[in-house]
Amino acid sequence: MSDNRPLARMTRRRFLTTTALGALAVAVLGLPGTARAQEPLKVAGIYTVPVEQQWVSRIHIAALAAQERGDITYTYSENTANTDYPRVMREYAEQGYDLIIGEIFGVEAEAREVVAEYPDTAFLMGSSFKEDPALANLSVFDNYIQDASYLSGIIAGAMTQSGNIGMVGGFPIPEVNRLMHAFMAGVREMRPDATFQVSFIGSWFDPPKAKETAFAMIENGADVLYAERFGVSDAAKEKGILAIGNVIDTQSDYPETVVASALWHFEPTLDHAIEMVKAGSFTAADYGAYSFMKEGGASLAPYGTFEGKIPQAAVDLVNAKSAAIKDGSFTVEINDEEPSSS
Repeated sequence: MSDNRPLARMTRRRFLTTTALGALAVAVLGLPGTARAQEPLKVAGIYTVPVEQQWVSRIHIAALAAQERGDITYTYSENTANTDYPRVMREYAEQGYDLIIGEIFGVEAEAREVVAEYPDTAFLMGSSFKEDPALANLSVFDNYIQDASYLSGIIAGAMTQSGNIGMVGGFPIPEVNRLMHAFMAGVREMRPDATFQVSFIGSWFDPPKAKETAFAMIENGADVLYAERFGVSDAAKEKGILAIGNVIDTQSDYPETVVASALWHFEPTLDHAIEMVKAGSFTAADYGAYSFMKEGGASLAPYGTFEGKIPQAAVDLVNAKSAAIKDGSFTVEINDEEPSSS
């Protein structure tokens, strides 16, 4: 897909003050506290990696779905370096986009400065930090899919023979840490004596490095891999061991080795933001809860090629825990601390 990064334009502030169309533009675009007209919202996505990368792909897919049903028009910039991120935010804001979505994990302070400069633009950003009441036009989110990660851990615990699990992540930030801890807790439901090799590659998109890290874990006895990053499942396939997917379902690419995946569904998060912007009710909020399983923001992927190959005790436990998570009688612990090998 092409990079639709916007070009610099005459500032909307100057436009409003130097043309007779200014009043009409305000009426149509409005402010975060003003209801929008019923035409589709203009939404822009800014991503630091390709839209094919698993985490960003879920945001991208949700935006395409909203565009398909006519709620928004959507453009995006991918592979945006952190050093360029604030500039691209400004360019989209200057062009009058109603809602800008993306991830500011690596540029928190600078991005929030941009948000403050454009109070009439709504921003929905992946962030390791909470909302700031002083920035009423910034809501934050994260993929709190610990529920599904826990369930995938139950499957891994039932499938491992050695009890040695390899886990490869990008960076040890809260949104990764919590998923790893939940996965480990699920493994221990079936295999209390399990051990874990934990490593972070220092990149969100470096499949060769993730693959080499996974190879080292296999050499050290791991027979199941937690594939938080692309490249890990390739290592599992080459060595003929099992892998657990994260955020997206890649079993069709690895039908013999990816046994389960924790899926993230961004639709509840984005749809709520669209609703709030259209109603003129968008304000600073933490959208993290919309990733919870009970909100439809997470699920365990279908077993697919592993249907009937997973021990029934694990399947039964997954079903029971899923029901308990959805009805609120069981809560998966959220632990944002950096995990370590054990």
